[in-house]
Amino acid sequence: MAMIQQLALISESEKITTSQLMAVSAALQKQASRDLKPIWEIEATVDAFETLEDVPLGYWPMIIQDDIGYDAAGIHLDKDGQPFALISSDDDIDIWSLTASHECLEMLVDPFGNRTIAGDSPKNNQGRVMFLVEVCDPSEAAEYGYSVNGILVSDFYTPEYFDPITATGVRYSFTDAIREPRDVLPGGYLSWLNPASGEWWQETWFSGNKSKFVNLGPLTSMEGSMRTRIDSLTGKQTRESISPGRKVATAAGLTSAQNHVVTTSRAAAIRLQIDSLLGRSSGQSSTAGATTSTRGPRRPQRRS
Repeated sequence: MAMIQQLALISESEKITTSQLMAVSAALQKQASRDLKPIWEIEATVDAFETLEDVPLGYWPMIIQDDIGYDAAGIHLDKDGQPFALISSDDDIDIWSLTASHECLEMLVDPFGNRTIAGDSPKNNQGRVMFLVEVCDPSEAAEYGYSVNGILVSDFYTPEYFDPITATGVRYSFTDAIREPRDVLPGGYLSWLNPASGEWWQETWFSGNKSKFVNLGPLTSMEGSMRTRIDSLTGKQTRESISPGRKVATAAGLTSAQNHVVTTSRAAAIRLQIDSLLGRSSGQSSTAGATTSTRGPRRPQRRS
């Protein structure tokens, strides 16, 4: 039996309501179980917690803050063998949920940010190189996101992304936005080490009508993770790729607001059934129509 990776989602931002935190956590759980697991053979749980102090040992925290100290949407850090991620908050749930999905998927596939896969370089005459495994980066732009429970989440590539040739009927990313191996879409990037020279390279498409190659030179890991080092160099462009949110995600599906209309109607129907079973009128139900919209995580009461 495969080991189950356990992730915790915590908000330390006043911009995010408890209701939003729970909704995004549920969407990430479904994405991990339904979409990621069959492709990458990774078993995971994602749970929301009120505070970082509530997170049990063994869970990998994903912490949402207004200022993460980097010009990036989200980064991975690992210290003392325990990975965690910082996620930049936003007033728009479809922006920070996309970031949270990105960080969640990349943490699950490569917890410590140093995993590489050998493959043919997209740059002519470089030969075989070592690609840094960042499953969301080549199609990270909001345009390629999709909906889970009405929540916008990130596309991600499959292991076949590093195949040497394009084959008919092969899936290279979950949404099929990526149509061939090692392809980089507008707003995305791909990073690799050229072992012959010891230099890190990227193919980036942050502007213009085509991608370009960038020589990053020799790099050392930062805060224990090569992914953190790479993210610190591309953070500004990543934020710009994600920032349009659902406005450009034309194939994303239902919005969280549309989904809430349906779930509200279902909740009302269930409450009527409960009232009927308990022999009371609907007006007697103390929870009928109740909603919660408090900002930020609730803090535990201090006991004297």
